[in-house]
Amino acid sequence: MRKLLVACLITLAFVGRVIADPLKEANVAEGRGDYATAFRLLQPLAKAGNREAQSRLGALYATGNGVPRDSVEAIKWFRKAADQGFPDAQYNLGGMFFKGEGVPQDYAEAEKWFRKAADQGFALSQTNLGHLYNNGDGVPHDYAEAEKWFRKAADQGDVVGQNRLGLLYVNGQGVQQNYAEAEKWFRKAANQGDADSQYNLAVLFANGYGVQQDNVEAYKWFSLAAAGFPASKAERRGAAITNRQLAEIVMTPAQIAEAQKAVREWKPKRRF
Repeated sequence: MRKLLVACLITLAFVGRVIADPLKEANVAEGRGDYATAFRLLQPLAKAGNREAQSRLGALYATGNGVPRDSVEAIKWFRKAADQGFPDAQYNLGGMFFKGEGVPQDYAEAEKWFRKAADQGFALSQTNLGHLYNNGDGVPHDYAEAEKWFRKAADQGDVVGQNRLGLLYVNGQGVQQNYAEAEKWFRKAANQGDADSQYNLAVLFANGYGVQQDNVEAYKWFSLAAAGFPASKAERRGAAITNRQLAEIVMTPAQIAEAQKAVREWKPKRRF
């Protein structure tokens, strides 16, 4: 039996959305990869108390773009913005506590900051809060709470939340086992290009779980997953290739050609 893939435990992307017009020039500089200029523009704004500039300055320190990487400085600026209620910074601060970067690892503090951003509707934090409940990190192990937060993120189009919600339906954790619902959520994320969800969707088609067994669809989604996994997920990429080969063994030449055509013509879809 082919097994489903579980996505990484916690996402940490150092987000920095652009909201205020005075920050547009810094945003343009970041967009062209000129992080030194972005840093020069953001620093005085951050020192003056602009919460978005503080959050983005923290992201530069966290990633080492335009300035030497410094997790302690990143924490300082994330906290200043987070204390002003900026959800991007709250999310990033929670991630730093979860990873133990610039501060001692502290799941309870991670939960505190993820929750503050999640309560504002920040999808990435909602997914991360779901992970905490799913794994019992800093909070009681609670699949029902995990499902609640994964669903909130999934409803906003977050691919990790969608994939994890699908896995809960596969395993009957926090919800009644329902392969059709799992297929629905895997497909939403797979259509956006999420390799983990593409793999999991392929597994459903290969085994006929919640869908009619279909080797053409399985081949298609295993192929897309194999192409989508980065080098850091070489093991998962290898599993996708192996399972595609297993599907190919029982396919006719016409079916293989059909599947390969579907792979060539596939394009990611927008969230909604």
